[in-house]
Order: sequence, then C-alpha cells, then structure tokens
Amino acid sequence: MSSLSKGIEKVEVTLRWDPSPPGEPDHDLDIIAATYSADDPYGRPQYLVHFDSRSPDGTITLHRDSRDGKGFGSDEVMSLELDRLSATYSRVVVGVAIQQAGGRRTFAEIVNPGIRILEGYTELAVDEFAGVAGATAATIGEFTRNGPESWGFHSLVRGFDADPDTFTRVMGSNPR
Repeated sequence: MSSLSKGIEKVEVTLRWDPSPPGEPDHDLDIIAATYSADDPYGRPQYLVHFDSRSPDGTITLHRDSRDGKGFGSDEVMSLELDRLSATYSRVVVGVAIQQAGGRRTFAEIVNPGIRILEGYTELAVDEFAGVAGATAATIGEFTRNGPESWGFHSLVRGFDADPDTFTRVMGSNPR
C-alpha cells in the first residue's frame, strides 16, 4: 500500500538577531545550506547556498541577507524547494555561521539570536542557540530523502568552533 503523504516539499528558514550595542562592530550571521549526494551523504557538499549564491537549479535561494541584524522581523530568509531537488541529492543540512572579521564571536555574544524552520505554517524547528552558546557556527537541522519523492526532517543542533569556511566543510559530517 502506498502513502498519500509526499513528505516535506517546501520550507522556509528564517534567522533573526538584534544589532550590536552602540560602539561595537556589527554582528553578521549567515544561513548556509549544504547539499549532499546520495553516493556520499556525509562527505563533501555538492554545493552550498549562502550570501551571494544560490543553487544551480534555483531550488534553494537566500531571499534576504543582513550584515548587521537591523532588519524588522527576520534578518535572513532562505527557501528550500525539496520537492524539486534532483534525485542525485539525498541530504540537505542547514546551519548558521557567525562572520569572524571583527574578532571571534560566539552565539553567547549575539543579542537575541533565533532561527525557525517552517513548512507553510508548521514549525519544524525553533532554536535560540542556547545549547551551543560557546560555538561560532551551528547546524540546525537536516532534510533527508525518504524515497524518490519524499523528504523528512530531523532537528540537528550541533555547535562548531569554526570560521565560516571551515564550517561549510564539516557541517555535514556524521553526528554519531
């Protein structure tokens, strides 16, 4: 018997944080999505989506990018159209990295950070980085292909002490 559920089709990831206190350098956080092939789901990402980039096929797009947290509501917004993603990809990991240009910054030093992953009006994940306060980057969740046309979601909050470039290389490593 087949299921009528198609799983997760399209999600939106939103990131917010408050601006730096007066006189301090701006805090710049970035949403990053990494896609992994079915042949190597924990290896090297096939491609990354972050500021100044998008997926080659347009299925993952960053719609809003902030460098200072001075936006109203969400400072960064990314959409993932998983139902359109090629069958060659079996896993997508979503994370957040703090830019380190102004000196080392951790989530504990960022005022009011928070991320939400939504499918329509359904919250799949909400996090304020308290569990990874000493980290400079963190994964939030992973989407995995459950079949040829079905995706599932797993919360995957893991902190990393890494600059953004290093984070993109290790964010999809096997958490076990």
